[in-house]
Amino acid sequence: MRFEFATANRILFGVDSIRQLGDIAFKYGNTALVLTGPNPQRIQHVLDDITSQNLKHTLVHISTEPTIDMIIRVTETARKKPFQIVIGIGGGSVLDAGKAVAALLTNPGDLMDYLEVIGKGKPLVHIPLPYIAIPTTAGTGAEVTRNAVLKATDQKVKVSMRSPLMLPKIALIDPTLTYSMPPLVTASTGLDALTQLMESFVSARANPLTDAICREGLTRASQALLKAYKNSNDTAAREDMALAGLFGGLALANAGLGAVHGFAGPLGGMIDAPHGVICARLLPHVMAANVAALLSQTGPESARRFEEIAHIVTGNSSARAIDAVEWIGALCEQLQVPSLREFGLTKQDISAVVSKAQQTSSMKGNPIALTEQELTAILTASL
Repeated sequence: MRFEFATANRILFGVDSIRQLGDIAFKYGNTALVLTGPNPQRIQHVLDDITSQNLKHTLVHISTEPTIDMIIRVTETARKKPFQIVIGIGGGSVLDAGKAVAALLTNPGDLMDYLEVIGKGKPLVHIPLPYIAIPTTAGTGAEVTRNAVLKATDQKVKVSMRSPLMLPKIALIDPTLTYSMPPLVTASTGLDALTQLMESFVSARANPLTDAICREGLTRASQALLKAYKNSNDTAAREDMALAGLFGGLALANAGLGAVHGFAGPLGGMIDAPHGVICARLLPHVMAANVAALLSQTGPESARRFEEIAHIVTGNSSARAIDAVEWIGALCEQLQVPSLREFGLTKQDISAVVSKAQQTSSMKGNPIALTEQELTAILTASL
């Protein structure tokens, strides 16, 4: 057996750990570019703290999913000032934007030089500026991943800028920052975490270390997501979901994902739907297709991991793989997850999405290669 595991240089987790931000940041410099989301009032106390500690900073709002044009603009502006550190405080979009900007500030050339699929995919030459990633949602795990997902509006697809050098210096996860998430965001980001844990667990690149992380994350997420959705003040559930998000990021960064995320990239560029919603609507159909393909081609033993997922999420040691599929469908109903059709996806789009999905890196991690017909059936069922 041989595998590799890499993550952020340092991970800090815990209630009120955000209070350490000033001390941590000063180890890298005293001039920071701070990226945050469209509602900075959610983190105003954090900004007040670093201001009181005389950490000089410039604030940039990432109000939408990061696009190629947006990252180019932010980077060009940031290059005019002598920033020593980049801090991202927000959801996955903010954290990914921060990774991309930190990398571009120290590397020559244009963003397109480093993008996968639609760009040249060149490796980074220089280490990015020190980056501190601080999630305010519980689900994406972007604080411990080595890529930045960016929206290419012209090509209507999401693509990644990816490098081991893009792993944040510091991942600071404070569950209190997630307390103010509204129910829809709680559901969407939580479903993203759940999907990442499941896909990493059955990935063709899974290893014993990611297996352990996924088992723990799935146990926590399956028990806590609905509680956090129904009661935003359930601090134990919020902490469990913050851990599940972190664990999902650790797992996917080292074991990869699968067909759900293979679809999610192209779909995210075509329809204006939350990433977690896209994943949740696809997940039960992808799972069912994977199980059917594995059973027909390689036999019952190959589907055992899906049975283990069923045992974890249902709490029933005799549950079958199909029970996990049904459990996910029921959870989506309880979380009031809208259909992809409600975001404008039509049957006419299916062929183009399947074609784009087949080219994504996530498809390589799927436990079995799915045919074009199987992929088409999955997407059709997800409408």
